[in-house]
Amino acid sequence: MRFTPTPVAGAWIIEAAPVADARGSFARTICEREFGQNGLATHFVQHSRSLNFSKGTLRGLHLQRPPHAEAKLISCIRGAVYDVCVDVRPDSATFKQWFGVELTQDSGRQFYLPEGCAHGFQTLADNSEIQYAMSNFYAPDAAFGYRWDDPVFAINWPMPPTVMSPKDQEWPLLEA
Repeated sequence: MRFTPTPVAGAWIIEAAPVADARGSFARTICEREFGQNGLATHFVQHSRSLNFSKGTLRGLHLQRPPHAEAKLISCIRGAVYDVCVDVRPDSATFKQWFGVELTQDSGRQFYLPEGCAHGFQTLADNSEIQYAMSNFYAPDAAFGYRWDDPVFAINWPMPPTVMSPKDQEWPLLEA
C-alpha cells in the first residue's frame, strides 16, 4: 500500500498495490502494521455503505463530536465520487482547510480522515456507492455537521448539487 499525506493534517490518500495474474488481482485495503506506522487508526468498529442513485448527489459535511469522534476510511465500490475532508479542529495547524479527492471503483484509492474532520462527498456518476470504515460507533447525540457551501471553507464542488437531504441543507455555518 502507498500512503500519501494530504494538505489537511492527518488525512491521507491510501492506494492499493494490487498483485495481478491470469485470475485477476488481489490487494490489501487495511493493514494494522502499515496504518499504525503512519499514525492512523488501526481498529474500525463499524462499516457502512452509502448508495446514491443520481449524479450530483451531495452528502455532508458530517462528523461526530467528542467523546465519540471517529476516524473514517472511505472507498468507492461502484461509480465515482468527489470525497472531501474539512479540518474543523480549532487546535489544528490546518483548521478550516479542506481537501478533496476523486474516488472510483477502479482506482484502488481510499481516503483516510482523522478524528475531528468533517466529511462530505458528491457523486460523479449515477448509482455510486461508497463504503466507510469508522473507528467509533455511531452515536446519534454526537452527530453533527456543517453547511456544504460554508464560505469559510469555500469548497470547490465539481457541480451544483442535484439531490440533498433537508438536514444537510440546514447544518450551521462554522462561524454562525
